[in-house]
Amino acid sequence: MHEAAPETAPLRFFPFRLLDGGGRGWQVVPLSAGRPGPRNGPTDGTMATKTKGKGTAIPHGLSREQLLEMYRFLRLTRSLEERLEVLFRQSKVVGGLFRSLGQEGESVASAYALRRRSDGTGDMLSPLIRNLGSMLTIGATPVEVIRQYMAKGDSPARGKELNIHFTDYQRGFIGQISPLGDLVPVMAGVTLTFKLRGQDRVGMVYIGDGATSTGAFHEGINLAAVQRCPLVVIVEANQYAYSTPTHLQTAAKSFVDKAIGYGVPGEKVDGNDVLAVYGASRRAVDRARAGEGVTLIEVETFRRRGHAQHDNQHYVPPEEIERWATGNDPIDRYVATLTENGWSTADELAGIDADVNAEIEAAVELAEKSPMPEPEEALTDVYGDGPVNRPWTRLDPVNPVLA
Repeated sequence: MHEAAPETAPLRFFPFRLLDGGGRGWQVVPLSAGRPGPRNGPTDGTMATKTKGKGTAIPHGLSREQLLEMYRFLRLTRSLEERLEVLFRQSKVVGGLFRSLGQEGESVASAYALRRRSDGTGDMLSPLIRNLGSMLTIGATPVEVIRQYMAKGDSPARGKELNIHFTDYQRGFIGQISPLGDLVPVMAGVTLTFKLRGQDRVGMVYIGDGATSTGAFHEGINLAAVQRCPLVVIVEANQYAYSTPTHLQTAAKSFVDKAIGYGVPGEKVDGNDVLAVYGASRRAVDRARAGEGVTLIEVETFRRRGHAQHDNQHYVPPEEIERWATGNDPIDRYVATLTENGWSTADELAGIDADVNAEIEAAVELAEKSPMPEPEEALTDVYGDGPVNRPWTRLDPVNPVLA
């Protein structure tokens, strides 16, 4: 069971943001200093301080083992999606396939800041379709994800839903809702229950840049802010809301600017710097757990694939995709950080890669052997055939095991 390491770094709230971070030590600068570019480090002429070389201290109170565990989740996310793409081309995936290529770093790093438990008493997150890494980090397994994509009868949704549309209260994730923005008010309500019961728990909800223009986002974050709910809102600024570029769906210069309108702290971070995202998320989680309410984090990243496998991304200049792929891949950058600072060796990472590949192949074999759902399964969990039990959240005492 993972308990997040103590965070000792000072809080950095609005009106500041991180340009870079992690093991490279970029300094915090005012928002007026310009936006970060898509490559390592600031590109706007600001000064930065680096520390390089072997033996550099690991930031954010993390251990070497935790750094390697984060790498494993990063590699697991990308390799699992690559394997799903093969299954999709073999017509073994039912419905669409949604890749998070280029966004794995912010998903894994933010979720890693949460308290992970399997008994229904840990923190809770609600992902978007591209947050497979967040779900794997908090406890979802490759075999159940593959079964979901293949609509198998023993998948978590038993063939009624697909991809990562499934929930597990014990492990701490609530499946996404397709109307984007709607899970912000849902998670506001969930975290309000944590506060009312005096539970030492935090919620984290992901939202895309386009969904910040919805009424649900406004109502949800406003309620959470007023009630000082222990909620962390991650805005994924991946440059496109489906096919709409950011500048055509909002006049805001930066999504973190919206935080001040709700009276909550905001922090902008380089979303492809794994350790910077972890640091920002950990500060927000600690703040929420201390009773200080909501934090909005904007992670600047880039969606290197279309909305789904059927989308050829014709609306994105090819050179823009190539620029982010060759100069700002989150896994490549994290590997460089680990090896350049002496926190890992190439052989260690290769060993993790091999273990991940073996785990995924075993999961594919199990999923392919799983049966399709029986026709009668379509009627289960639709109509009640007896008395409706009270939700576990209303039992006295509360018993999440009954969920």
